Parts: sequence; C-alpha cells; structure tokens
Amino acid sequence: MLWVKSLHLLFLISWFAGLFYLPRIFVNLADETAPAATERLLLMARRLYRFMTILAIPAVVLGFWLWLGYGIGRGPGNGWMHAKLALVVLVIGYHHACGSLLKKFESALNTRSHKWYRWFNEVPVILLLLIILLVVIKPF
Repeated sequence: MLWVKSLHLLFLISWFAGLFYLPRIFVNLADETAPAATERLLLMARRLYRFMTILAIPAVVLGFWLWLGYGIGRGPGNGWMHAKLALVVLVIGYHHACGSLLKKFESALNTRSHKWYRWFNEVPVILLLLIILLVVIKPF
C-alpha cells in the first residue's frame, strides 16, 4: 500500500505543478501581442497540457486504488473522503477547463484579460489546500 500511496503522491504533485504553471502561460498569452512570442507560448502550453494529462491519469487511478482496493476512506466516519472526492472532481473539471481555454487561445478566440487569468491561476492552489486539509485532519 505504501508504494501505491507514494506513487499517487508523486503523480499528484507533478500534475499540480502543471496546473499551477499552465494558467501562468495563459496570463502571458492574454497579454502578448507579438506573433512569434504567442506561437512559442502556445507550443509550451500544448506540450504542458499533454504532459499534465498523462500525469493526471495515474494520479487518479492510484487514488481510486487506495480508496477501493485498500479501503482508505471507506466505512463510517469517513465523510472527509466524500468531500475530497468532490474536490477531485472539481480539479478534473479545472484541468478540462484549461484544455478548453487552450483551444480558445489556439483559435485566437480568447476574450479574457490577463487579470482574469491571474485569478483563475489561484483555483488549483485553493483546491489543493482543501484536499490536503481533508486528508490530514479528517474533520468528519
């Protein structure tokens, strides 16, 4: 079980590194006017999104293995796990929202400002903080 948990954390941390960085690229894309710089940023964003997706899959699969295979968070007194799973669904939704925003940038259809992306960039930080608190403290 400790191997599965360690790998889950490794993939989770790597996935979140991408979730923290991709919106920063969006901030720069929303502010950039030079075509060459825009193309370079789009290339970086595409590669990062693809890599993040590859990292997200084992993170989620290993998390479900811990939950369903080893029974972590199952049974009475484990309401924290339901809250955590709801937050995981939000993280996956955020990941897909990043993919949708990337497609808008690729199609030159972005209508949001760099300030909006700065706020958007804070969402995974808050989600990760809440998930960590639920897992460590297990408040309910």
